[in-house]
Amino acid sequence: MSHDYSQDIYTEPEPDPDTLANLGPLTGLAGVWRGARGLDISPKAEGPEKQAFIEEVTLQPIDAQTNGPQLFYGLRYHTRIVKPNDPETFHDQVGYWLWEPATGALLQTLSLPRGQTAMAAGRATAEAKTFTLEAVRGSLTNGIVSNPFLEQAFRTERYTITVTVNEDGSWSYEQTTLLVTPDRSEPFPHTDRNRLTKVAEPTPNPMALAAREG
Repeated sequence: MSHDYSQDIYTEPEPDPDTLANLGPLTGLAGVWRGARGLDISPKAEGPEKQAFIEEVTLQPIDAQTNGPQLFYGLRYHTRIVKPNDPETFHDQVGYWLWEPATGALLQTLSLPRGQTAMAAGRATAEAKTFTLEAVRGSLTNGIVSNPFLEQAFRTERYTITVTVNEDGSWSYEQTTLLVTPDRSEPFPHTDRNRLTKVAEPTPNPMALAAREG
């Protein structure tokens, strides 16, 4: 994903302190969410395994971020997933969702405590209710980095996520992680999906809170 930026790479814009008012297509994701009907389909030695899961996601607005003239508004997130009736963490993930109003670029950064990190990229209009992001192994701008064991045994070639903000205020996602394992002749599409319902409103970002108190 390439963009034509100004030759002035140092001058920073003056951002709006209210991130929640500038999230574009990410607006419907801000808050605290829960989904109890998740489905994971992953590879096992004996074949694909289907696993139901319960998910809790917190997405809180951060102050606007600049890289010289580039301006992002975004959400910091934490996802925790468990199996039904099992307190042990099944999946844990942290990162950021970022929106660049000037270009329509969307980014999702993600980091897993299994020794893997990635950045997925896409594009959408400010009014979009559905959007898709993708990360590709080997890319320098939307890539995937894994620890040596994962690179050898469960190599991630591609990660794709499609998010839909629903009319009832919930949001849904479908994601596919394309895995290459030594025991299979073809890549395995590891899939996850869920529908999330809001359980708490977001907390305004620090700059917005300061502006209100001032």
